[in-house]
Amino acid sequence: MDFKFRLGTVIYFGKDCLKINSDELVNIGNKALIVTGKSSAKLSGALDDVIEILRKNNITYEIFDRVENNPSVENVAEGSKIARSFGAEFIIGIGGGSPLDAAKAIAVLCTNDIDPSELFTNIFKNKMLPVICVPTTAGTGSEVTPYSILTKKDISSKKSFGNDETFPHKSFLDPTYTESMSYDLTVSTAADTLSHAIEGYLTKRSTPVSDILALEVLKIFGESIGRLTENKIDYELRERLLYIAMLGGIVISQSGTTIVHGMGYSLTYFKGVPHGYANGVLLKEFLRFNYDYAKNKIDNILKIMGIKSIDDFGKMIDTLFKRKISVNDDEIKTFSEILMKHPSISTNARKVKFDDVMKLFSESLRG
Repeated sequence: MDFKFRLGTVIYFGKDCLKINSDELVNIGNKALIVTGKSSAKLSGALDDVIEILRKNNITYEIFDRVENNPSVENVAEGSKIARSFGAEFIIGIGGGSPLDAAKAIAVLCTNDIDPSELFTNIFKNKMLPVICVPTTAGTGSEVTPYSILTKKDISSKKSFGNDETFPHKSFLDPTYTESMSYDLTVSTAADTLSHAIEGYLTKRSTPVSDILALEVLKIFGESIGRLTENKIDYELRERLLYIAMLGGIVISQSGTTIVHGMGYSLTYFKGVPHGYANGVLLKEFLRFNYDYAKNKIDNILKIMGIKSIDDFGKMIDTLFKRKISVNDDEIKTFSEILMKHPSISTNARKVKFDDVMKLFSESLRG
């Protein structure tokens, strides 16, 4: 029962939570940099709501809307230069995981005169600027984690940084902001939530508290899978998906992730596969690979989701994702070599060898 639990974010959840609690947004500083992508913040209505609140309270703002999908180190460096030049006093991230992760990185770089590559040391002399998160997708949980996941071109993959001081300051989770998501994006981000719960539950770093939250995610996901696969998505389901995305984020903020994320990064980097989908297609073989080493926990996963077997779990995933990922032997070898350098192999329930990873990739993508 020895464990540490950390959560440094104040969470507001519910319809119109941002408008209702607008005072919590404006009592932070007088100059805000809004960090977002090209369209999602605008389409969701979140950007207009934030701007209206800032204008009403005479808070000056600028918008950095050039966040890439899977933002690179260079991308956040660009954003930090704009924030410094503007004199930003706090950062507002609006969007999916990419803008929220970028907002954290920009907030650290604003107050620390370091090369962006030094973010991954997790050692920062000065406290980051306060970060406000307004998610418009339901999956990454970035609004409640200390992690910022960035693309590093020199390793042809993604890498995260984060410590006890890099949690968002406050987060506003309004399910109505997720209603503009397409069906495919809704499914992909939901799969990311599922992956967080399963990986967080099975990693060597799991705790009694994170396990409780992971099982709650799996229970609600199991109850929701029918409506999700049949595209019967109403406000209530959006609310549940955003809720479990938040819980999944809390889980991995305690436990971290394991090899599914490390493997999925290559599928995103090299094949352009959306992050949640990349994780989802790997989960069945991940469960099979670890079964003899985490039998009781994997049986719990299946039971609480109302699924009889790992094969049936795979059938559920197949109903969510119709698209196939085409890979050749050389690509699988490259992906496996990258995974063997990823820190997640040390947290997996079963010791991971190179041949194991090759087989996992092959059976997941070709089986």
